[in-house]
Amino acid sequence: MTVHHVEARPGAYADSVTLMQVSRKAGDTDGAEGVLVAMATELNLDLLRGMGFEEPDGIGPNDLFVAVRARDDAALAQVLSVVTEALAARPTASGGSFAEMPPRTVSAAARSTGPALVLISLPGQHAFVEAMDALDAGCDVMIFSDNVSVEQEVQLKEAAAARGLLVLGPDCGTAVVGGIGLGFAHTVEPGPVGLVAASGTGAQQILCLLDAAGTGVTAALGVGGRDLSTAVGGRSTRAALVALDEDPATELIVLVSKPPAPEVAEELAAFAATLSTPVQLALLGAGRPDLTAATEDALRAVGAAVPEWQHWAGPQAQPRTGVLRGLFAGGTLCDEAMVIASERFGEIASNIPLRPEWRLDPRTPATGHAMIDFGDDELTAGRPHPMIDPSLRLERLAKEALDPDTAVILMDVVLGHGAHPDPAAELAPAIAAARESGDVSVVLSLVGAKGDPQNLTAQARALNDAGAHVFTSNAQAARFACDLIASR
Repeated sequence: MTVHHVEARPGAYADSVTLMQVSRKAGDTDGAEGVLVAMATELNLDLLRGMGFEEPDGIGPNDLFVAVRARDDAALAQVLSVVTEALAARPTASGGSFAEMPPRTVSAAARSTGPALVLISLPGQHAFVEAMDALDAGCDVMIFSDNVSVEQEVQLKEAAAARGLLVLGPDCGTAVVGGIGLGFAHTVEPGPVGLVAASGTGAQQILCLLDAAGTGVTAALGVGGRDLSTAVGGRSTRAALVALDEDPATELIVLVSKPPAPEVAEELAAFAATLSTPVQLALLGAGRPDLTAATEDALRAVGAAVPEWQHWAGPQAQPRTGVLRGLFAGGTLCDEAMVIASERFGEIASNIPLRPEWRLDPRTPATGHAMIDFGDDELTAGRPHPMIDPSLRLERLAKEALDPDTAVILMDVVLGHGAHPDPAAELAPAIAAARESGDVSVVLSLVGAKGDPQNLTAQARALNDAGAHVFTSNAQAARFACDLIASR
């Protein structure tokens, strides 16, 4: 008989990543049917109620709660034991004297170590204050956080410009600075190409294709996905272009972006033409080169050979009538796939639509061709990015496979530091189940470098063995997926 248990632990605290790991570990316990261990924020309480639990009386955002649905009392006891053990095992501060206490603010740390690059990864509503503190201390800033308002973004970037500093982000998921990968990063070699990226997964795609071709980068500076919007106006892009132009090791700068505001793209193109280092634009949009084509142009520009991009062919499949559904973790990869698919099919519904009238609520079933970016702010508020926790995307994969209109499911898998340690372990069984439950083909773009910790080849083979067509080029994957849709 299923049992429910909810308990509040007033005043207890653990960070969100730890609590996600605790929930997942407890959820894997035999007999566990649903586990949520979280701080009692309003968002998490919504999740709690959505799972069918009753909210404990008097609980608040400074309290931790444990909610378990288990097969029976014995299973419940085992799950609670796992929760207690996992919470007790989380890292704790080491002992020491007051004289050894670490700095409590960014500016205090900067005073003790000197100005540096500060990486901020906090819930978005708290990132602005810390970023401004870092700028006031003379530090460049990388803001990993999303859900920072555009007004705060502009204010931070104007403050940085006034101080001769650089703001990477907000929502800067990937950067390479001084040979060190930050955020979602890949193991790549140094080389002659510098990247400025208003696009996290766009930068990752180019980094990995360059790596496959044996070419490295001087740096990859993520400026945030909104930097080329009308509101932000390319403020950080101009600063990043100047920084790379001043680097004698950079022979070519590639500027990659999601579809930009036309007037900002035009202004930046004119600005880039004034620099001494050549700048190649890789700005996604209808009629523009895709990221693979842009990478090939960059390779030719630095005198490197363009290879055949690796792919692993799946089961023989004939084109069939139906619709294309895209389930993406990377927003730029989703954008690129939509640009390619819309040239073939017209309207592609999405939560990050190419046109406002193509807007889709990502929580509702789709009709027609559709693609969802699961990394978008509205789906990551209060929960881990889908590159870390694929559960939401896998639930949608199962639903899309059961839709009789679905002919092809297109997805991305992004490897590297910070990403899931073994995405194929969770995705491959889900792909196999989807193919068994519905008459669908699954096509994947696998973005990874040969030195990444997950082992690119092993991941590709595991996904391919589950029945997926696997491509290292997202553009090639999108075109292949379109080819599997028969014309009506």
